[in-house]
This record gives sequence, structure tokens and C-alpha cells, in this order.
Amino acid sequence: MPVRADWSVWTRRARLHLGKVGWILLSTVAAAALTLPSAARAQTVNERLASKSQPNKTDKLLVEAREIVYDNDKNTVAAVGDVHVYYQGRALQADRVVYDRNTSRVHAEGNARLTESDGTVATGDRFELTDDFKDGFIDTLRVETSDKTRFSAPRAERTSGETTVFQRGTYTACEACKKDPSRPPLWQVKAAKIIHNNSERMIYYEDATIEFYGIPLAYIPYFSTPDPTVRRKTGFLSPRYVYSSALGYGASAPFFWAIAPDYDLTLTPTILSRQGFLGQAEWRQRFETGSYNIRAAGIFQQDKAAFSEPPYGAANKDFRGSIESTGRFNINQQWAWGWDVALLSDKWFLENYKVRSESLTSTFFKESTSTVYLTGRSETGYFDMRGYYFRTLSYDDWQKQQPVVYPTLDYNKRIQAPWAIGGEIELDANVTHLSRSAAQYQAVPGIVNGVYPTGSTYETCTVFNSTQCLVRGIGGSYTRISTSATWQREFVDPLGQTWKPFAGIRVDGFAMNLKTTNYQNSEISNFLNPNDNLSARVMPTVGLEYRYPFVATTQGWGTHIVEPIAQIVVRPSETRIGKLPNEDSQSLVFDDTNIFEWNKFSGYDRVEGGVRANVGAKYSVTTETGGYGDVLIGQSYQIAGQNSYAGTDIAHTGMDSGLETNQSDYIARVHMAPNENFSFTGRGRFDEQTFALERLELQANAKVGPVTANAMYARYAAQPQLGYPYRREGLLTGATLQLSTNWSVNGSVLFDLDRYITERANYATVGVTNGSSNRWSVANMSIGARYQDECLTLGVTYLSSYKNDSTGTRSPDKTVMVTLELRTLGEIKFSQNLSSSSSTDGIAN
Repeated sequence: MPVRADWSVWTRRARLHLGKVGWILLSTVAAAALTLPSAARAQTVNERLASKSQPNKTDKLLVEAREIVYDNDKNTVAAVGDVHVYYQGRALQADRVVYDRNTSRVHAEGNARLTESDGTVATGDRFELTDDFKDGFIDTLRVETSDKTRFSAPRAERTSGETTVFQRGTYTACEACKKDPSRPPLWQVKAAKIIHNNSERMIYYEDATIEFYGIPLAYIPYFSTPDPTVRRKTGFLSPRYVYSSALGYGASAPFFWAIAPDYDLTLTPTILSRQGFLGQAEWRQRFETGSYNIRAAGIFQQDKAAFSEPPYGAANKDFRGSIESTGRFNINQQWAWGWDVALLSDKWFLENYKVRSESLTSTFFKESTSTVYLTGRSETGYFDMRGYYFRTLSYDDWQKQQPVVYPTLDYNKRIQAPWAIGGEIELDANVTHLSRSAAQYQAVPGIVNGVYPTGSTYETCTVFNSTQCLVRGIGGSYTRISTSATWQREFVDPLGQTWKPFAGIRVDGFAMNLKTTNYQNSEISNFLNPNDNLSARVMPTVGLEYRYPFVATTQGWGTHIVEPIAQIVVRPSETRIGKLPNEDSQSLVFDDTNIFEWNKFSGYDRVEGGVRANVGAKYSVTTETGGYGDVLIGQSYQIAGQNSYAGTDIAHTGMDSGLETNQSDYIARVHMAPNENFSFTGRGRFDEQTFALERLELQANAKVGPVTANAMYARYAAQPQLGYPYRREGLLTGATLQLSTNWSVNGSVLFDLDRYITERANYATVGVTNGSSNRWSVANMSIGARYQDECLTLGVTYLSSYKNDSTGTRSPDKTVMVTLELRTLGEIKFSQNLSSSSSTDGIAN
């Protein structure tokens, strides 16, 4: 081994295991290597160090390098050439690493790179660190964290391995431009000083500017953010701003308090120039089996005149507010219980003060739904019990007509039948109890013949009989218990014919306590017998379903199946039609989805009776390339007994449905999906005598290159017996164009194609013969653009919609929304309503 007077060189690659004094021991090892015999010199450096120092395993240091150089004059030990130093989970890489025994400092030069145990990588021209890597200075520092965020600075100081101070530093979550790394990122924060405290997991910025493409757009003297690894941290959240004519200008500064790992509190004070102080609070807590939250909001209004007088607004209230709570807890893997409840001071509070609520429905007619539930589910059954309270948010809906459901219970269980009969047995049960203060009526054929009582905003009938008036809900209480047991088994004979016999029995029990006092409850006696408190209904069923699929495979055209279908259902006539309430079976749509159902009613209050035959034919094709298509046509026949759909119940369910005649309307469906980029479904119902179109639904989805588009068209003929005197028709279109990897534009338009019919009728009722009406009336429209990459999301959307008076919202409603999210820094949302207020949203003009 070549030797010089004051240093030694190992030309082979060395691996050194060192303790805290490892760098000092390098000198001892080097000197010992000169005097040991050849057999001893064959021992590795690591083995020599281990035998002499025997360091603590937790403090071991590992060095890899092409050369280890000991300089006795300077009292240094140097590792040269592709150096890797590992210590306490950290890894230091450089072309040259020198340990100075005089200062206990480590100097790393040339492609220096320090990797922390959490994956954070720091690179620089030169590192000067203590021997435990916890303190020191770094020149031209660049840091990339495990969360793909990046810091850089001409010089940085590291203290105790916990705090790094970046002098004239920059921070960004954006990747550098691959073509030109020197180009400024999309956004970055530049600050005179950036302090990253690992123990606090906070980043502090002093004298900072936010730049976009290198152009300063915002100056902030001081701010702080949690580092990217933090999911919950006490502190102020992004401020929010609001403006409306009723509220004035407002600003809020939400404060998040992470009290413990399992619970926290968010306080949001808002100052409104016209209404004063709005307070909001949210408490969240998580347990091993679930979580819950409580949200509260309230304000003592300073200017009540900004809102409309009752029944169109809440101008009579000094205090307005809400309390809400949501929770869910797992009892075990199959059972869970929870709640979602809301208590509101009035129906306009959430809308007027823009308060977020989880109880709101997303339907056209908004309402706040509160529920408490217990659910259980297994592979062969389910159980669901819950109660409901509905809070109407539309000014022309009367709260006293809303039902309170306590409870509704559903149980279903499927079991394999005994081997003697085979097949499957299904058990089903439903229990429903509800009550309401006032009965709800609707005139036939609709609002044209309706009337609004003096001082009221809700519609009722002028004549109370089963021909001219519908009962949407009874006043008083109503309880129904329904149980059923069914059996079915499928056989396939040698010819390939499929036979499915089935049988079942259903038993319903009813208890009514009708109110006949107050409001218009006395009119219920024109429809139901108030003294008929208890009743029952039994419906046994037997039947057979037959299918005979013909299969053919053709070269190049795939597999074809033609399948005739016939079903016969035998049972007695339905009893007590029109003598019982109908709360859950008012919606009835006869189409391809239920033509072969034994009972086509949507709920339990009604049940199909009589002998009925359902027939149809289905053709399907599966291509060799994976495409699929099918066509289904069918018709239903009332063979014997009373037609349940022709009998008049108090809600006229079944009338104008296509099933009210002994020979039903024709139904048809066409579905095509030639590939994964295109699909089309069309379904319709046609008059059984004239083939006139009664119901049509068309839906198409397509993806062609960067364009994704969809369209949906619906047309429903007038159903005056159900309260719809005019045709309903609409067209919804939407498309998204992916301009590039990051940019996209989207838009959608909903055309109300029947609004002009209603407008003309309304004009006629007030003697206007030349009222304006537009065949292609735009009900809703949205146009938006979106940019998204690894560090920024920007979206701009314009929304325009009209709502009818019953929604209690602006009419029309035009809004511009802007969303800007800088990853790891926060999100800013801005919404500006471009419409004027109307009396229907509870705001005074």
C-alpha cells in the first residue's frame, strides 16, 4: 500500500461503520494499518473499527467512498469520490466529504445532497454541517420534500436538525419547467426569510410576495402556513368575503382549533355592514367506531327591513339561526346507526346568509331533511329503520302539510328454499307511521283550477271530490304494516326453454286517525271515512314466467339472441281501492324497467291485483369487438278481475299511466354501446290504439378525441288526472373539450321546451292574448373553463337558471364563480350574483 509521510490512501472502495467518534477513529485505523501484518491487513476497515470502538448500534455511521484520505497535519479525514454517508436515517452524498476534527464539522462539496428520513431531499453547492448533520450552513440550497414541494435559497442555516432558515428564499409546489429549468414556476412565494420549523411543522414567511410566472401580484408582510405534511393545525383559515344587497359587505376570518387528535372546533365570525355580527361554529369529534359534528349559526339582525314580510320572508324576526348535527357510528361490520338533523329559525335563513348545510336536498324543490337511522346489511339481507322530519324551504309550501315519519322500517331476507321445492324464498317487511297537522289537496287538472286561500301562499282545491281534487296527504296519523313471503325457482328444459314458477302472499294492516278539525281537514270526509280506523288487505299470488332464447353466432357479426318473454300473474282483485290513504305509491312510471314486475306500484300503500299477463320480446347482440346492443318491446294485459290501475284512489295513481286500460300501452327500449366511447339508450311508451307518443326518454354519451359530450331528451304527454294539464318536454346537453393536458372548457344547456305552453295558458287566464313566449326557453346554462396541474387549480364558471316561484330562490339566477387553489397554500372562492333579488327569496325589493 503506498504511503506518504502524513496521510494514507485506500484505493479500493471502503465501507465504514462508525459511532459518534467514528470520524476521529479514522486516524487510528489509518495508523494501525501501517504496522499490522499482512493477515491482519486483510481485515476490513469496518471490522477494525467495530473491534476498537464498539459503538452504540443506534448511532452507527456508514461511509461509502472510493478513497479515504487521512491528513495528519490538518487533522482531517476526507472521503473522496462518490461519497455516501448514512447516519440516524439521514443520507449525505457528495463528490468530497471532509471531517475536520478541530471543529467537529463536516464539509460536503460537489453535487452535495442530503436526504432526510422522511424523504425530503436538499441539494446545494456546499454543505457545512456538524458531525450529527443537525446544524450548519448550506450554500445555494434546493430542497424537495416528499410531498413534491420545493424550497430554494442562496444560503440557508440549519439548527438542531429542526429549523431551517432560508435567506432570500423561495417556495413553490410547482415542478420546474423541463425545457428551461431557469424559467420561473407558475407560482412561487419569495420572502426575505422563510423559516421551516420541523417540530412545529410550520412555515413562516417574512416580507413575502406571491409571484405568478415571476411577476409579483401580492405582497404580504408576514404569514404562516402548516408544512405540507400537516393535515390539521390550529390557526386562522383563509378569509372569506361576501356581498349582497340584504347583507351589505362582509368579511370573515375562520379560526380552526385542533384541540386534540380526535376533536376540533372551527369558529367563523362574520361582520356584515348591514346586518351586524353573524357567528358560526362547528365542532367535530371522531371515535374508533365513528364520528359526529355539530354546526351552529346565528345573528341578531340589525336591519330587518332588508327582508320581505311574512309569508314571503323573515322581516319579523330579530334573531335568525340554525343548529345542525351529523353522525354515524358502526356497531360492527354489519350494523351502523347515525343521524342528520337540522333545526332552522325560518325557511329563508340558509339561503339569505349563505350558510352551508348538509341536510339540504339537491332536488329542484329544496327542503331540509332530518333523519335518525339504524341499518344492517349482510350478503342475503338488509334492515333499515329511520325517522324523517321535512322542513320545507319554498315559500308556497306549508309546513303543517309536511309529514313527520316515525318510523319507517324495511326488512328483506333471501334464503334458499328446502331441497324438496328448491329455488329461493324472499321475506320482506315494511312498517310506516306518519302524521301531519293539515291535509294537502291539489286541484285537477292543475293550478289553472286551483285557488289560494286569503293570506296563504299554498294551493288548494275549489271543489272537494274525488273527480276534481287530489289528496296528496292526509291530516292526522297513519300506520301501515306490510309483510310478504315469495318463492321462485327457475328450470331449463332440454330444449333450452326457461320456466320460472313463483308464488307469494302479502298481508297489509292499516290504522288511521284522521283529523277532521282545523284548517281544511274536515274536507277529508269527501274522500275517506274518518270512522274507518282499522282495516286489512291480503293478496296471494301465483304465476309463471317463460323465456325461450334463440342463440345464433355469425362470422364477423357476433352472437345474436332472440328471446320471447311471457308472464302470467294470478291473484284476486285489489281491495279497498280509494278507501285508504296513498302516501308512498303516488309515483308510477310504466316502462321497460317494470313491465315484468309482479307489482308495478312504487310503494306499499297500493298493490297490483287481478289476473295480468305481461308479454314481450328481446333481441340482443354482442359483437366480436366487445360491442353490445339490445331491443325490448312489450305490452301488459288485464285478463280478469279489477284493474288496479283503473281504480280511482285519492291521488289518482294509475290513471294516465298507460296501464289503466285492459290492454296497456306499448313500451319499447333500444340500447346501443358499440364501443367504450359511445352509448345510446332510448325508451318510450306508445298509445295502444293510436300509437301516439305518450312518453319518450333519449340519452346519448360520446367521447371523440378530446371531446366528451352527452345529451338527454325527455317528452311526457299531458296527464291531467295527475295534475299535469300540459305536455312536459326538455333537452339537456353538455360537453367538455380537453384543450391540452391542463386546460379544458365545458358547458351545458337545459332547454325547457314546454314553458311556452304554460306561459300562454297563464296569459290567457288574465286576458293577455299577445304574451311573449319562447319555444326554446333556456332553463339552466353553465359555461366554464378550468386549468389544473400539479400545483394549481383555476376554474371560472358562469351559471344562469330560472326557478319557478315555489323554490324561494332568485328568478332568474345568474352567477359567476371563480375558484383558485394553490396547492399547500390554500383555496380562494369568489361568487358574484348578477341578478336582482325578488320577493320569492325572502328579500325585500
